[in-house]
Amino acid sequence: MIVLYETASAQHNRGFIDELKRFCSIELLTWDDWSEAGLEDLLPRLKGQSVFFRVRQPHAARFLEDHGVRLINRAEVNRIANDKWQSYQLFQLLGVPVIPTQKTPLALPYIVKTAGGHGGSEVWLVKSEQDVADTEATLLYQPVVPHTADVRAYVIGKEIVGAVKRSAHDSFKANYSLGASVERFELTSAQREDTKKIAEALKSDYIGVDFLLLDDGRHLFNEIEDPVGARSFYQTHEDNIAELLARHFTKLEENYPFRENDRN
Repeated sequence: MIVLYETASAQHNRGFIDELKRFCSIELLTWDDWSEAGLEDLLPRLKGQSVFFRVRQPHAARFLEDHGVRLINRAEVNRIANDKWQSYQLFQLLGVPVIPTQKTPLALPYIVKTAGGHGGSEVWLVKSEQDVADTEATLLYQPVVPHTADVRAYVIGKEIVGAVKRSAHDSFKANYSLGASVERFELTSAQREDTKKIAEALKSDYIGVDFLLLDDGRHLFNEIEDPVGARSFYQTHEDNIAELLARHFTKLEENYPFRENDRN
């Protein structure tokens, strides 16, 4: 199996990659040229392989999958997870509670974010017209929703392997990479049911599902992460997510070309 990263991201995630190598046979391949010519050069190196796809490049994922490369996650997961508008539409289709989102500005104050941002980047709290983001990217607008914390549920295949509550102290962004505090979180039955509904609809292999935790205990889904980082999971759980992933990879290889979701 090949694990595919961009060069800078591979360096940033070296510890996780080393953990994966402890539990399964993988070859690290780094790649940064996502042009048409670059993808043509990349294809022969991946042909006939299973690829743990750890980049945010939906068009590349689609190209590779269309040419017979087995991707983990599937190209469609990468497309939906890396477009917040597509994620919002999926949440609506599934009937799970979601933060209201639209493509036109709201009454102040509001939250604005780019459709393709991740990790808390490209998200702004707009309190006045001077706060409006200066970008040509597609923007999405959400109301400011009072909440106690942000929760990320980690899902491998059909199994929710853990959840982390992230609380910000000096910012409205509750991302661990931005300094938020984290603690292990036990999902309610309703949160588990809704999270599994999302993962099963996507037929995903490994994703993070993010939602806001409201004052009254209810939840509102916000985003899907692919690729999802595991630093906050390691910080709060005894399980080794690399080992859990290795077991999932083994099941995928044993059941290829079927996935567990397809057989049930």
